[in-house]
Amino acid sequence: MDKYAVFGNPIKHSKSPAIHKQFATSLGEQIDYSAILAPTDAFEKTVSRFFAAGGKGANVTLPFKEQAYAMVDELSEQAKVAGAVNTIKRLDDGRLFGDNTDGIGLVKDLLANNVTLKAKRILLIGAGGAARGVIQPLLNERIATLIIANRTAEKAHMLASIFAEQGDVKGCALDEIPNEHYDIVINSTSSSVTGDLPGIAQEHVVHCSCAYDMFYANHVTAFISWVKAVNPSCITLDGSGMLVGQAAQAYYIWRNKMPEILPVVAALKSGELA
Repeated sequence: MDKYAVFGNPIKHSKSPAIHKQFATSLGEQIDYSAILAPTDAFEKTVSRFFAAGGKGANVTLPFKEQAYAMVDELSEQAKVAGAVNTIKRLDDGRLFGDNTDGIGLVKDLLANNVTLKAKRILLIGAGGAARGVIQPLLNERIATLIIANRTAEKAHMLASIFAEQGDVKGCALDEIPNEHYDIVINSTSSSVTGDLPGIAQEHVVHCSCAYDMFYANHVTAFISWVKAVNPSCITLDGSGMLVGQAAQAYYIWRNKMPEILPVVAALKSGELA
């Protein structure tokens, strides 16, 4: 049976094994998919051991997407633009191919929830691999402005400069966010893993029409709970739809079959996936 896995730290919360099992079942296939905790100082060694033992493909989650980018032998165009890899496929010759499906998953989820992206002002919190992976797909939707805010301003400026020629993209520190109206606020940081807030002032979410936390949990995340308290009329979404969408694209990359997404999103949100 073909073996697949998701690598992260932490990884206990991952729904990827259940999602991919449902994908396989819906397509009449059988796969072996597991969640593997990779030590923060031994990610490449852990992944290499998995593929050496016959692994066919892998997903990569926090905090290893940039390390995955550095270790693969070949990159998709989206992975090159993103500077991060969340999907790895072992090619027939043994080399590792890296792709990034995060941005596709995010955009599909926003649009499926009737969130308009064209001509909108977006505030993206965080400048790590998760953030970088979604910028190009967002720009492809012809948004008006993208502000990248990060704890370390230099990292936000560097990330903004990569995409500056493709749209109105600027970087800043969390405490230097321009006090302007933002239509959509996206939290790409890992703050919700620990139940913390990403460190922005409430004035930046008080008027937004949609707030998106890229982290998925069985409970309402701290970020979404905070936004709801500040802006009750705001549409709030967690990363469940993004998670399923990017997973479906990964399954397609591995096995050349695209699973149905909506039934799995519904199962995930209802708590049926365990």
